[in-house]
Amino acid sequence: MAVFTPVSLGDLEPWMMQFPLGKALAVKGIASGIENSNFFIGTEAGEFVLTIFENLNFEQLPFYLKLMRHLADRGILVPAPIANRDGELVVALHGKPAAIVSKLEGRSQMSPQAGHCAAVGAMLARMHLAAQDFPIRQPNLRALDWWHATTPEVLPFLSDANQHLLRAEIHYQDAFASTAIYHALPRGPVHADLFRNNVMFDGERLTGFFDFYFAGCDCWIFDVAVTVNDWCIDVVSGELDVPRVQAMLNAYHELRPFTVEEGMAWQAMLRAAALRFWLSRLYDYHLPRDAEMLTPHDPAHFERILRLRESRTVPPLPARS
Repeated sequence: MAVFTPVSLGDLEPWMMQFPLGKALAVKGIASGIENSNFFIGTEAGEFVLTIFENLNFEQLPFYLKLMRHLADRGILVPAPIANRDGELVVALHGKPAAIVSKLEGRSQMSPQAGHCAAVGAMLARMHLAAQDFPIRQPNLRALDWWHATTPEVLPFLSDANQHLLRAEIHYQDAFASTAIYHALPRGPVHADLFRNNVMFDGERLTGFFDFYFAGCDCWIFDVAVTVNDWCIDVVSGELDVPRVQAMLNAYHELRPFTVEEGMAWQAMLRAAALRFWLSRLYDYHLPRDAEMLTPHDPAHFERILRLRESRTVPPLPARS
């Protein structure tokens, strides 16, 4: 999250009249993240989160917001989108699509232990299962096609060694995506960005997942890989922390058992997850957009993770009994 499009209380007061939340009382920009403009807003009905979408358009957004509504209705702990008096979840603000969602309680757990990882793994499995019957299909917009489009834009900024790494990994992922194993992987809506700062805890209790605006339909195991690559690592080195990995994978597997094909794809998916975020961080670092309260993430973090996932054996997925 960041602030690319500022919003004042004066801007908000008339706009909020279309929502069943009473008067707008306060607005405060949210500094974390790098994709949209986000604000905590205080109203007569309580606290909510306002997002102004800087890249997604009015046609794309119903997928994300209706997915959140679908999950919330099935008991998954996600923010609930708020409709205006006409039943619309997406409404223009400053000429851009905007939405209001409920604010989750708790705070991000930035130093997770095995118990936190198990809670995240279990909720991720529940989310995948609950989204199976979601009727809208939209691809993961940061998948292979985006990797191909973004690579030539960032290559000029890289050292020879990193250019070689990036080209070689794209070639590897192209080849893997053409295999029968890849095409047999279970799929459905995925969060695709379930980092530590997108999950809330109240003590040891997981209170919700949020920021679904990179969601799309993709392999479930890719979603697990994205999550493991953030929650279950030593942040300095990027090495996997085996007890945390096992806690997350076992909790997920208990609710939605991994398939044989997922076990065969596991290391490739960890590499794919590292590549996706290395590329996005390279793009944001070298080709930044103007924004208030924005500090791009260091791309070297996911370069290290990609090199490790490429060169080291990874803990296996739990096997079906």
